[in-house]
Amino acid sequence: MATETFEFQVEARQLLQLMIHSVYSNKDVFLRELVSNASDALDKLRLEKLRDDSLDADVSDPHIEIEVDKDARTLTVRDNGIGMSYDEVGQLIGTIANSGTAQFLQELREARDGAGAEGLIGQFGVGFYSGFMVADEVTLVTRRAGEAHGTRWTSRGEGTYTLETVDDAPQGTSVTLHLKPADPDNQLHDYTDPWRIRQIIKRYSDFITWPIRMAPASPATAGEKAQDGTGAPAGASDATSGPETLNSMKALWARSRDEVSDEEYHELYKHIGHDWRDPLETIRLQAEGTFEYQALLFLPAHAPHDLFTRDFRRGLQLYVKRVLIMDDCEALLPPYLRFVKGVVDAADLSLNVSREILQQDRHIELMRRRLTKKVLSTVKEMMAKDRDRYTTFWREFGTVLKEGLVTDPENRDAILAVATFASTHDDTEPTSLSGYVERMKDGQDDIYYLTGESRQSIENSPHMEAFRDRGIEVLLLTDPVDEVWAETVGEYEGHKLRSVAKGRIDLDAEGGESGDGEREKRSEEYAGLLGWMKEQLEDDIKEVRLSSRLTVSPACVVSDAHDLTPALENMYRAMGQEVPRTKRILELNPDHQLVKGLNQAYREREDRTSLAETAELLHGLAVLAEGGQPKEPARFVKLMADRLERAL
Repeated sequence: MATETFEFQVEARQLLQLMIHSVYSNKDVFLRELVSNASDALDKLRLEKLRDDSLDADVSDPHIEIEVDKDARTLTVRDNGIGMSYDEVGQLIGTIANSGTAQFLQELREARDGAGAEGLIGQFGVGFYSGFMVADEVTLVTRRAGEAHGTRWTSRGEGTYTLETVDDAPQGTSVTLHLKPADPDNQLHDYTDPWRIRQIIKRYSDFITWPIRMAPASPATAGEKAQDGTGAPAGASDATSGPETLNSMKALWARSRDEVSDEEYHELYKHIGHDWRDPLETIRLQAEGTFEYQALLFLPAHAPHDLFTRDFRRGLQLYVKRVLIMDDCEALLPPYLRFVKGVVDAADLSLNVSREILQQDRHIELMRRRLTKKVLSTVKEMMAKDRDRYTTFWREFGTVLKEGLVTDPENRDAILAVATFASTHDDTEPTSLSGYVERMKDGQDDIYYLTGESRQSIENSPHMEAFRDRGIEVLLLTDPVDEVWAETVGEYEGHKLRSVAKGRIDLDAEGGESGDGEREKRSEEYAGLLGWMKEQLEDDIKEVRLSSRLTVSPACVVSDAHDLTPALENMYRAMGQEVPRTKRILELNPDHQLVKGLNQAYREREDRTSLAETAELLHGLAVLAEGGQPKEPARFVKLMADRLERAL
């Protein structure tokens, strides 16, 4: 096939320009990214071979090879892993097929001068492009395992790339960088220097489970040993005849804690989590006895941009006796802990275990339960001992963790123990449920909450008026999942969770006050108006009654105690579940001048046509006040405009 020339996708072109004109201080990370990609390719080949033994692939000596040519100023990273087909090369390298591309480019621009910002290239799975930080031209040659022909990809990063089919490509992938001249002033080192290569591999990739080999340096390279400003001596193996293995390949989770530095743990996390930041917390776990396994888990410091998307890849790496058998084992942690990264190494599982078998395996279920409890207990310990780190964790992952309150009854109490919520008690500091209970007023039995889109909209809601006047604390819940878990959980330590926008609220009774006589008198006074308004609004309202929760607003709409809220109805419909429309309850404030005037007009007038419009407007205003929308916005606006015109 003839050589074909293609243009890069717009986002890929922008990314290339950022790499080519990079101002990052640490350009060494390009090698970390290329080695990480090679390691992933070897992992994928092993897994593919486990699934399909008939695959025509050489798995006798899986390894990564680094080759330098000082005279030609090239650096090649080669693996004999899964490789890529012609179409895959175009899809994976010619474009950035990632929903987070725009966000990635924005973060990259904002962080380009910040410490560690260069690591962003790994977070979004576009590490291959980092080669253009140090190279004028990049050539990739690859052949997918089981296929007869290979593919050569070449680009100078100037907006186009070429693709051609080649017949003599070995299995796997090789990436050859035609290096820019060394420029120490701009932190562009001589990457043909074997000592520099060893240093980078030792720092970033020592834990890689595949051997990383470097061919012996040529006499010219050995004789012209670049000091690179460090005074580092030439490696002992420079003059040896065989390839040198640069990494120890020791599994960090199998080594004792005092043998491993925090930096080594952090580099492992960055490798498996495709993140550039250090993890927030490292969790070690070793189980002994009838079923032995080791686990090394990480809590990220930042939520992935696609955490709530359907395509988010979750799961831990599952090893059996140091052999990777699954790259994303979802069965090891529940979905609400999908942000946790790490590895689990079991001693007694089959190498040919399938996802279907894992779902029902007793050992996997035991590991899942223990790992879940370990993560939650770690968060609880963080909450008690390091409030700043807990605050970071909850800000990033609190929303997803609350999903477990609905889906995991077994650990519901443990999740509630580490959950905090915004409340009217403090403008900035969230509260735990136990803290809320400790502050409850005398005679108060229930924990009150209100859901909404933002703190400001909730605080301004008419439903809050009586609670604000009496100084009763209300939880302010703004995540969509809050609607669901609050209904599902129902109570905490014997105290019911009650929405201030549902059912009847009688704060006088809770405070030990009695207003029965006054309420009965007002009910008789307004009985006619309430019955008439129910008839006028019967398409939308199932009851009109006097309110004990309003002190300033004329009216509000509430749901019955066991009805779905409008937000929940909308949520179910968005998921494709059809739910019947629920009629609400309209509550009137008998102390408001508008309601008093409406009642007086109702009693005095025979022709109540204009009053019907007033009732409709009053209902529409109540719907708007809680963040809803009138059923017929155009009609509502027209009625309001007519009223305002008459008032002038």
